[in-house]
Amino acid sequence: MRRREFLGLLGGVSAWPLAARAQTDRVHRIGLMGSLPLESTERFRKKLAQLGYIEGKNLIIEYRYARGNDGLYPAFASELVAMPVELIVTLGTPAAFAAKRATAKIPIVLGTIGDVIHTGLVADLAHPEGNITGFVALNADLEEKRLELLREVLPGLARVAVLGNSANPLNKVNLDTVRRTADKLSITVDVFEIARSEEVARALDAITAAHPGAVIVAADTLLMAERKQIADALGEARIPAIYPFHEYAEAGGFIIYGANISNLFERSADYVYRILNGESPHNLPVQQATSFEIIINMKAAAKLGLTLPPTVLTRADQVIE
Repeated sequence: MRRREFLGLLGGVSAWPLAARAQTDRVHRIGLMGSLPLESTERFRKKLAQLGYIEGKNLIIEYRYARGNDGLYPAFASELVAMPVELIVTLGTPAAFAAKRATAKIPIVLGTIGDVIHTGLVADLAHPEGNITGFVALNADLEEKRLELLREVLPGLARVAVLGNSANPLNKVNLDTVRRTADKLSITVDVFEIARSEEVARALDAITAAHPGAVIVAADTLLMAERKQIADALGEARIPAIYPFHEYAEAGGFIIYGANISNLFERSADYVYRILNGESPHNLPVQQATSFEIIINMKAAAKLGLTLPPTVLTRADQVIE
């Protein structure tokens, strides 16, 4: 560890209020709802441990994973409220809405979510109303950038397919952005929607049969749970696709462009710490992602028979050989 980092760490620890640190001797119980365990979950736990909340010692986390079935979230939220937990952390839009409908009193921390303004989840970022705060990946706004990036990689792109989740409130917002951008670029948009994980294979078969010039995979945690199936099917069909989360790179996805949700989820641990120590969600502003990453999978590009423009490669944050 470099000296500056070490001093920074010491400074952060010494700045914690003594009374707040003393409260970690009490066992706290929080809920966590998401599609499935991810790297972001582990980073969240480690960050909480650094802040003094150690799972199994003074912290109990009630995990509720939908594993591709967003319809489970309302029951999960009701269970957590009935316990009750002191706080609910959510990953993704369907989980966030389920938590909001279940309680107006228990604090809700959005570990990461695609959008809060356009979906109506929160109206005021600086002073979020009610019991909700957290971190936003800005995926609704990024759909425009993803389509523009595809056109840069594929100059002749005339038709694009969107794979989305109709059960996700963010889906309509994303589609509106894609269609508006596609009109400007003279690109035709075909939409293929699913509502449950078992429908993904059927949608992929339909996309393969239509064979569009490219595919935009929507920012959605249910789809992310099926990322290997999606990346494999589109790769085998030789259809270029752009994805929203870096987890798709590990599954063999071609291009990834978006905020790093693991970073956002890790940052949410600080809000959990502050709320457990008495702060109100209303006083914690909803924070939006400020940095975004482009990941290029050259192995996938070779399989697609594509040569990427130097302008894209030089902007890439990571190139997977």
